Amino acid sequence: MYPAELVAPMKADLTSVGFEDLLTPADVDIAITQTPGTVFLVFNSVCGCAAGAARPAVKEAVQTATKLPNKLVTVFAGVDRDAVNKAREYTLPYPPSSPSMALFKDGKLVHFVERHQIEGNNAQTISAHLQKVFEHFC
Repeated sequence: MYPAELVAPMKADLTSVGFEDLLTPADVDIAITQTPGTVFLVFNSVCGCAAGAARPAVKEAVQTATKLPNKLVTVFAGVDRDAVNKAREYTLPYPPSSPSMALFKDGKLVHFVERHQIEGNNAQTISAHLQKVFEHFC
């Protein structure tokens, strides 16, 4: 596990723009299954592509999109392991990866962005993609 003081600013990067930090499997279950409409889940990470592309893209998307999911949530890989494992159950058949992003509609996975789709892309490209996904599903 990573030290809390190391990940606190990385968590705040998303919670500062409206994401709820899910810490337990129960938190994940409630967020995904009991939220009507759409839930956008970000698997946060300490890796460079999370810092350089994923978090900036997510922040830009939620701050500029014309349509937004009903709920924004995040889990942190390598920190909140039980919550991450529970969230990954909802993103099957996609293999575990972080950072990654999932959009659920009425409890069903409708879109998933894997780490390999984040690596090598810049924040603006990923943000534009997310905004199109939000426009379509939200």
